[in-house]
Amino acid sequence: MSKSPIRVTVTGAAGAIGYALLPRIASGQMFGADQPVILQLLEIPDEKAMKALSGVAMELEDCAFPLLSGMVLTSDLTTAFKDTNWALLIGSRPRGPGMERNDLIKVNGPIFVGQGRAINDHAAKDVRVAVVGNPCNTNALIAMHAAKDLPRQRFSAMTRLDQNRAQSQLAGKAGVHSSEVKNTLIWGNHSATQVPDFYNTTIRGQSASKAITDEAWLKGDFFKTVQQRGAAIIAARGASSAFSAANGLVDHVRDLVNPTPKGSWNSVCVVSDGSYGVTEGLISSFPVTTDGKGNWEIVKGLTLQPFIQEKIAATVKELESERTVVADLLK
Repeated sequence: MSKSPIRVTVTGAAGAIGYALLPRIASGQMFGADQPVILQLLEIPDEKAMKALSGVAMELEDCAFPLLSGMVLTSDLTTAFKDTNWALLIGSRPRGPGMERNDLIKVNGPIFVGQGRAINDHAAKDVRVAVVGNPCNTNALIAMHAAKDLPRQRFSAMTRLDQNRAQSQLAGKAGVHSSEVKNTLIWGNHSATQVPDFYNTTIRGQSASKAITDEAWLKGDFFKTVQQRGAAIIAARGASSAFSAANGLVDHVRDLVNPTPKGSWNSVCVVSDGSYGVTEGLISSFPVTTDGKGNWEIVKGLTLQPFIQEKIAATVKELESERTVVADLLK
């Protein structure tokens, strides 16, 4: 192999998402079939968690992946983020019985302060950070502020799972293969206020709003299904989305490290520059293109229909509220 290994840190590595994700990284599906990786796997300092992580590592060894050049198993932040090129922040505390969203934000916030500082102090100079642990937009905001020496463009959070969900729903309604749905677009927060924009998404080259003439479905069941899909999966299987979330993260990172084809975009949560009425400084989902060298840009000039503008205003309000809850962690 001619390429030097890159170091990839995965937090919450023994969890359900990590378990589904790690073999896909090690097999080359995230960074390419010619890119060796060293996996730096972080778990909480708990005997049961670390034992589970050792079992995951055994399975990775048993796969004999040609691209897997090494593994580090640790509960120490400094060790986990030492010289890492990509930090995939998956681990976070799930919402418990009776917890409100703001309670969850307060509990998880300090975790991402510590991880942001460790990334700032110990990661490679070219490090990129992708946040999955919920609430991912605000957790990314916290980590970004904690990593004071790193450019803000290094941080993203994931709405690719939401993009994939919306793409599938539109394809099913239109009676086409999902590959014929292009530029599926999610605005805002990865939450029940997210905005799947069926006007700027296309099906066989025309707006999904024209390809699907059932406006009531688009504004009703489609919106509701995409916004509440995570809760529906929990209700159905008794656990959160795992392999679909892992798949979304593979897509998210792969499309950040490769140039975006002309005329295309992907939905990525990045720091707002004030575009489309999204308050500057928030981490929000936008249509994004990348140059394949680690740089991204928000696609400008899209037309927003009044219905979508109204929904974006609501999700921005929620993001602003979440930022207020963690204001003391952003100093």
